[in-house]
Amino acid sequence: MTINTPDKLKQYEQELRNRNSSALKTEILVSMGTCGIAAGTTPVLDALKKEVEAGGYGDSIRIIQVGCMGLCHSEPSIEVIDIASGERVIFGNVTPDKAKAIVTKTVRAAGVQAIPRSWYYPEDEENAGKCIQARIVLRNCGRINPESIDEYVERSGYRAVGQVLCTMKPQDVIRIITESGLKGRGGGGFPTGKKWQFAASQKTDEKYVICNADEGDPGAFMDRAVLEGDPHSVLEAMIIAGFAIGSHSGVIYIRAEYPLAVKRLHLAIEQSREKGFLGKNIFGSGFDFDIELKYGAGAFVCGEETALIHSVEGKRGEPGFKPPFPAISGLWKKPTIVNNVETYANVCAVIRKGAEWFRRIGTENSPGTKVFSLTGKINKVGLIEVPMGTTLDDIIFKLGDGIKDGKKFKAVQTGGPSGGCITAANISTPIDYASLISLGSMMGSGGMIVLDEDDCMVNVAKFFLEFTLDESCGRCTPCRIGNKRLHEMLNEITIGNGTHEILSKLRKLSDTIKDTALCGLGQTSPNPILSTLKNFEEEYLAHVDGKRCPAKVCKKLLKYEINDNCVGCTLCARNCPVSCIAGEKKHKHSIGQDKCIRCGVCFEACKFHAIDKK
Repeated sequence: MTINTPDKLKQYEQELRNRNSSALKTEILVSMGTCGIAAGTTPVLDALKKEVEAGGYGDSIRIIQVGCMGLCHSEPSIEVIDIASGERVIFGNVTPDKAKAIVTKTVRAAGVQAIPRSWYYPEDEENAGKCIQARIVLRNCGRINPESIDEYVERSGYRAVGQVLCTMKPQDVIRIITESGLKGRGGGGFPTGKKWQFAASQKTDEKYVICNADEGDPGAFMDRAVLEGDPHSVLEAMIIAGFAIGSHSGVIYIRAEYPLAVKRLHLAIEQSREKGFLGKNIFGSGFDFDIELKYGAGAFVCGEETALIHSVEGKRGEPGFKPPFPAISGLWKKPTIVNNVETYANVCAVIRKGAEWFRRIGTENSPGTKVFSLTGKINKVGLIEVPMGTTLDDIIFKLGDGIKDGKKFKAVQTGGPSGGCITAANISTPIDYASLISLGSMMGSGGMIVLDEDDCMVNVAKFFLEFTLDESCGRCTPCRIGNKRLHEMLNEITIGNGTHEILSKLRKLSDTIKDTALCGLGQTSPNPILSTLKNFEEEYLAHVDGKRCPAKVCKKLLKYEINDNCVGCTLCARNCPVSCIAGEKKHKHSIGQDKCIRCGVCFEACKFHAIDKK
């Protein structure tokens, strides 16, 4: 069935909403994103289907496979909806046996953990800004079957593109996006409307729209969740962007390591073509637009727009010099806009609800919401979406439920390898672009890694720099050589060879790389070092002056000693790989420090807390 007018779309949307039989009493949403599947949701789904069929509940219970609900800490997770009352209950850590209980007993089956909705699930975009979380980007994730275009249409899908193509001019679209204040959610925060205007003003018949789905930050999985849970929202937004700038060709550049997202995107593109939302004469407007997928090989640098464009062209994924910017000369030297998944996922809601609605959410200079993948030493790891201006305190201790094992909060790293750490002293900081930059960090794509008292900040900086070294394209000397020298200096500090001269060189070289690297990734690569030096200088000095690691992480600076709790069981000696522990049975043992390799095997093996790690 081809839908070629907005009226026909509206009629079809209403038919879908009325299709439920009067016998339907319950819907069960099953989280089938990558994280849910990995946690064991497939056996839960099978158990639900089997129980519904065996009990003859086929007419009264409908099972829907949905994308990620964001509750990574409680996978496998399902949501049960009572049709008559509208009551919705989310259950976490569901097993096949518990799934059967939900079907055969009651919605509130004993032994199944119910998760409070108050923080995680405001109902939809209408309530955005009224809760600690809002749902604009994630409005359909965990709510619809991402492999069904009908379910997307039922929730106002493709209504925005119909409105745009049949009632608006390209400049009207750009004006709304500009007035909304939507900024690029890929890290740079460049105004989306301004980027589109640059491309639209270029006088050429051939232009391109690119979706950057090359998500590569450590601990980041926001774009994957959107593409797996709501692929049509990105396709629809790209059509709108194409109309706005005068483009008829779209490209989604996605890393091949996202097989489920790739599968669902392929299916979504096919379904959109069948319905007439992609292809020729969309909505009878005379506007043509189509989308193809291009796969990346997992190179972090291809998240930089010029490197991405080179990769799409079949060249080595290396950044290019700017200007000219891609909006002037991009793919095949033609005007090109590159926005990431999250940016596009905002567009349709902005068109349908208006710029003023969007600006009411968030802050004056950073309107809207931001999606974060909340990971690290935190009780509730997951995917969250909060209004701009939400404080770190609320994110970590309300949404994240605090630090694991009652440990002390130390810092949170935002912006991945391009960002920096924020300490407890600034935990009340509102999350927006300007605030994070003022603290020496950045928004980035949305990775948020929480650190506790057991994390060594010198080692954290070293970890992120190692990632940058592995992922650097190697084109420019500051990044290729400079970061290697930085890593060598950090290594010297962590093995006990650090000096004040090295600390001085560390700062100077970091500043030089920021000023001279070719692309944004190279320019921001020293941020973790500069941020930790600023906020945790005493920790660096402990490594340099005291030759010790306060967090007891750096192996070369550790020392294991046997205390008076030792009962002479010999377990430590029997497990030591270098035989450096001596002592007779039932007598206190000792560790030969000259032979000890600081592996920690004895510490882990001891059952009497008789070994101290210093």
